[in-house]
Amino acid sequence: MAVSTQRKKILVFRELPPDQLARLQVQHDVTVANPRLAGQLRAFEAALATAEGLIGSSYPVDEALLARAPQLKVISSVSVGVDNYALDALAARGIMLCHTPGVLTETTADTVFSLIMATSRRIVELANHVREGRWTRNICEDLFGTDVHGKTLGILGFGRIGQALARRATLGFGMPVLYHSRRPVDLARQAPELAGKAAHTPLDELLARADIVAAVLPLSDETRNLMGRREFGLMKPGAIFINGGRGATVQESALLEALEQGRLRAAGLDVFATEPLPLTSRLRTHPKVTALPHIGSATVETRHAMAVLATSNLLQALAGELPEAVFDLPA
Repeated sequence: MAVSTQRKKILVFRELPPDQLARLQVQHDVTVANPRLAGQLRAFEAALATAEGLIGSSYPVDEALLARAPQLKVISSVSVGVDNYALDALAARGIMLCHTPGVLTETTADTVFSLIMATSRRIVELANHVREGRWTRNICEDLFGTDVHGKTLGILGFGRIGQALARRATLGFGMPVLYHSRRPVDLARQAPELAGKAAHTPLDELLARADIVAAVLPLSDETRNLMGRREFGLMKPGAIFINGGRGATVQESALLEALEQGRLRAAGLDVFATEPLPLTSRLRTHPKVTALPHIGSATVETRHAMAVLATSNLLQALAGELPEAVFDLPA
């Protein structure tokens, strides 16, 4: 690639940390406009016409939006997931898409494992028991939780986050791990600490054997609505379901049905089909659901690291260099 030093027009569609915004402003002409805010939507739409680079996250960039950005050369997403982007349209236009894998792996695995702990030991429910003044004597068996150590964990998706989750489970809590992915992972080469401790398993078998099932799947045509009535029906009675990947991989009505019928003990969810979670959703107040506001990577350190990588990706792409983290678009 030829290196360019010419100033380009950049549209920032979700706020960046000041130090990363400054990196962009030194080299390029930058417009900051968050289309989620009514007062900034017009500026966002106007800036699309000349934008050569976009940077931000959590906003749908569909074909209609891309049609309003004829000069666009690169999008740098401050995220790992790319389900907000019209991938085929980007590929057809030759627009590069960058993302931020790696830097949020451990933090997201922490969040998912915290949901395993919270649902198994009923942490939120019992904390509220104290907060609301209902702890007036030793709790009885009806408020007991279940052990996590030694239980079988089934992991749906075994990329970076799935493997980080498996390390916490096997090395920290002595949990046998089953995982389901499109193909087995060469653990001896990629994650030798998990060799002999995590087994590639067909989906139906994993669901039937696992005490806790944790989904950390990206959203694709293959994974959309993967967990439905049949799949929840295969799970062990009293099992726990965790979702830390993408909300649309789960048929939420089927999950609610499994909880209300008593087949599942509990669910811990950091992601939902519609976000923010609508006030009318039964998942918001269901007594067996621990719901979080999509905080998988939401720590000060990790969000800043994601912004640094996304900013670097954008600057490298606009300079004609190969960015560190380019998403492979469909051919």
